[in-house]
Amino acid sequence: MAVRTQADYVAMLRQLLPPGPAWDPDLEPGIDAVLQGLAAEFARIDSRTNDLLNEMDPATLREMLPDFEAAMDLPDECLGTEQTFDARRKAVIRRLIGTGGQNAAFFIAVAAELGYPNARVVEYRAPRFGRSRFGAAQFGTWGAQFFWQLILGARLTGGARFGVSHFGERFGTNPNSGIECVVQRWMPAQTVVDFIYE
Repeated sequence: MAVRTQADYVAMLRQLLPPGPAWDPDLEPGIDAVLQGLAAEFARIDSRTNDLLNEMDPATLREMLPDFEAAMDLPDECLGTEQTFDARRKAVIRRLIGTGGQNAAFFIAVAAELGYPNARVVEYRAPRFGRSRFGAAQFGTWGAQFFWQLILGARLTGGARFGVSHFGERFGTNPNSGIECVVQRWMPAQTVVDFIYE
């Protein structure tokens, strides 16, 4: 949507004036001052209307992020309140249009969104007659069929590391530790997940 400027509104208002010497800006300069004052307000309203249209879409919002967060019960207690603006906006979009799932592809997508693009899932199966093939899958005992691993790949950059960190930072912390909380909240209830950081 094109946003009209003050000059655009002045030109439109001049065209709406009735004909005659009483409305001629050369003969009556006060008319032009009134048109300039009205045009400035109309341009401001037009600009704010365009801003409102942008605020309706979470992908382009800037000002109404706290309102969207309040409506969607954000910030997520797993991810904490110290998030960047883009991370907060992504969380709003995820709550608004995201679909859930309890399969490996869903948890790999969650890990990728939270900063682990090389994540993968290893599922264990109990041996069953007619379905078991040597070397075809990960097998364990009957109880192991409810265990699965989320291998997250390399640690995210920006964590506390020797030679890079400042005094007082804790070593071995993960800058995206909230992924364990998110996965444990959404994982199938009968399963146990093991997180592996390479």
